Amino acid sequence: MVITKAGKEDIQAILSLQYLAYQSEAKLCNNPDIPPLTQTLAEAEAEFESGVFLKAIDDEGNIIASVRGHSDDDTLYISKLMVSPDLQGQGIGTALLNEIERLCPHEIFELYTSTKSQRNIRLYERAGYVKYKELDAGDDLRFVYLRKTSC
Repeated sequence: MVITKAGKEDIQAILSLQYLAYQSEAKLCNNPDIPPLTQTLAEAEAEFESGVFLKAIDDEGNIIASVRGHSDDDTLYISKLMVSPDLQGQGIGTALLNEIERLCPHEIFELYTSTKSQRNIRLYERAGYVKYKELDAGDDLRFVYLRKTSC
């Protein structure tokens, strides 16, 4: 596996992976219309223009995982950390998280996930992230926000 910055030509493949990887999150939230599953190619392209996308590729050159980040002053907001469902639990997500932190050094790293996503929360906490708030998103959905400082 190799982790590198994604190019604009990778966005469609990353979006296809996103639709696959976020099915489990939709089931946890009992909502098939969560934003990662309704994001359009145009929206993903706009997100690409304002941030950084990383991809993990396998030996055949297939994109098997991805993560995104965008900066605001001293904070890197990390989002859409995803791994192909058949490859989850092998450390790929952790490797992507470590790599985006390394490539995009900031004082603060922030991310969020559903409170129902206990597997994600455990991954983030193992990586040094600490819960700092929860917000109600309606329809029985709550998000937990986690933060890590580089100091």
